[in-house]
Amino acid sequence: MRYADIIIRPLLTEKTNLQKELYNQVSFEVARDANRIEIRRAVEEAFRVRVASVRTQQIRGKATRRGRIQGKRRDWKKAIVRLMPGERIDIFEGA
Repeated sequence: MRYADIIIRPLLTEKTNLQKELYNQVSFEVARDANRIEIRRAVEEAFRVRVASVRTQQIRGKATRRGRIQGKRRDWKKAIVRLMPGERIDIFEGA
């Protein structure tokens, strides 16, 4: 798999901004079948940084309802990537 198939999008929220500033961590939505090693290689290749650790979470989609129609949001996977000291990803710096 190419890194573009593994990393779907960066997650930019208040919580992820705090993680970036305090702990040098960045968060991504990743492919559900990707493991930590593949995620590490994809981030290192895509952004030219060194990765210290990768943590993953399976996020279950919430049940939704519009009137009588019931549905469900999709399930997805989140990766929290801790970068080595001194490393940074520029796309997160402008946000």
